[in-house]
Amino acid sequence: MRRILPPCADASAQDVDDENLLTGYAPEPGTEAFVRFNFVSSLDGAATHQGRSGALGTAADHRVFMLLRRLADVILVGAGTVRAEGYEGELLDDASRAWRLAHGMSERPILAVASGHLDLDEHGALFSQNPGEILLLTSAAAPAQRIAALGQVAEVITAEDSGAGLDPHWIIKTLHDRGMRLIHAEGGPTLFGDFLRADAISSLALTYSPLLVAGNGPRIAGGAHLEVPVSMELHLLHEQDGTLLADYRRG
Repeated sequence: MRRILPPCADASAQDVDDENLLTGYAPEPGTEAFVRFNFVSSLDGAATHQGRSGALGTAADHRVFMLLRRLADVILVGAGTVRAEGYEGELLDDASRAWRLAHGMSERPILAVASGHLDLDEHGALFSQNPGEILLLTSAAAPAQRIAALGQVAEVITAEDSGAGLDPHWIIKTLHDRGMRLIHAEGGPTLFGDFLRADAISSLALTYSPLLVAGNGPRIAGGAHLEVPVSMELHLLHEQDGTLLADYRRG
């Protein structure tokens, strides 16, 4: 993998190793919450192929995807993405778990699932096969029986505000108050759109997969359009075998 931006003075330094990537993708020093969304897109703008974002992935994308999880205090994902992609089992590889322990972190980031109505199967593989801690973030509109059922297999945190939606700022504060600074969000488009409309993102790590898929697949952000587009600055750009890996940050 070669680094394109920031440019390397030494051409031999373009072939970046994992530690270079981890340093580049790390948030700026500080204590405030850092909210990163991570997506892959085809060249023609699709966020999925045959219903799954993983179908667009490449070796370079998979590598950076795991490194971003390695850095995270929490992996945040919407319930729809959990149902579509499957989040059961081990979410980090052996090298990432060892790296985290060597750097004084927990072995695994917490998995936080945002679900307004808790439409999840408490008997499913997400809860029976995942070795890490799971938090369920839900709204005051979630049925009491769903809160009770899922409370048997995970910690359920309910927003105080009424309504079925989840305020991104409440999600961030809830996680940050528990010591989770780097919030690594993996979608889906509805969750990302909500965070955009709330002006609540710090970074977008976006992979451009060298594929054209056509069709009417979703974009990486969904929901109502923004009255004022969010301006981002290109922080990093890498390339490998035609795959472009960018990190955009708020200016």
